[in-house]
Amino acid sequence: MFTRRTLLGAVAALSLMTGATGAVAQDKLYVPLISKGFQHQFWQAVKVGADKAGAELGVEVTFEGPDNESQVDKQIDMLAAALAKKPAAIGFAALDSQAAIPLLKQAQEANIPVIAFDSGVDSDIPLATASTDNLAAAALAADKMAELIGGEGKVAVVAHDQTSRTGVDRRDGFVNRIKESHPNIEVVTIEYGGGDHLKSTEITKAILTANPDIKGIFGTNEGSAIGVVNGVKESGAKVVVVGYDSGKAQKDAIREGVMAGAITQNPVGIGYETVKAAVAAAKGETVEKNIDTGFYWYDKTNIDNPEISAVLYD
Repeated sequence: MFTRRTLLGAVAALSLMTGATGAVAQDKLYVPLISKGFQHQFWQAVKVGADKAGAELGVEVTFEGPDNESQVDKQIDMLAAALAKKPAAIGFAALDSQAAIPLLKQAQEANIPVIAFDSGVDSDIPLATASTDNLAAAALAADKMAELIGGEGKVAVVAHDQTSRTGVDRRDGFVNRIKESHPNIEVVTIEYGGGDHLKSTEITKAILTANPDIKGIFGTNEGSAIGVVNGVKESGAKVVVVGYDSGKAQKDAIREGVMAGAITQNPVGIGYETVKAAVAAAKGETVEKNIDTGFYWYDKTNIDNPEISAVLYD
């Protein structure tokens, strides 16, 4: 826990660096987190972790994101508004890893430390990134898919986007592992549904119509995976569905047998580690560049195991 003297010293130093007059609320450092969205249960769990760290460290934490994960412009506006308050540090999960760079450069020039979370930024501006190793996690999803479909056949990917680091890494992690390790499996198409379950449902039905012999579909985030489940249900197809993230709808789909299994992240850990790193950076401490918050495969066989249930969210 910070002492009053430590906090006031940090405030004074920040004011000198940034010309800030409202960087903190009285004794507390101010650390806003700008998320990729707020509608998915994943982001609610990240917020829980961020709030927990804020309470433990005695800092003011805010958490916001656009209504859905296609609203890049709205996220950029939120980032600009947060930076205008001259925070002690900021956490940012980029929807578009390129679009935010001009604002992040402004933060750097104002000596406001940036901590990326969930989705990294194609820049060396963030001092640290708290995230899942999405390439490795998606590769595990590919291995599980291969096992489930008998090592041969056609599969598809319904991804949430091709602009965020998570979207790119989960797509590439899956596709590259299939190419490298499962030569008898063909990825017939990769489609993008913006993480919206309704759009992903329609995309899935179109994939199933165009490829009646397809054996499996991978959904790269909560909204994508639920869209795949709904599309498969509505089409009456017999297809292996592998997802990413958890949340009640995915857990229900796994218990019902509609989804074979999924990758779960540790969203509470992501939020906690982001705030922890932001506070350390604001105090001038060195932070670890890549903070790996872990991932797990879960299915009917282990969904109720304590180790797994602890990182599922609903």
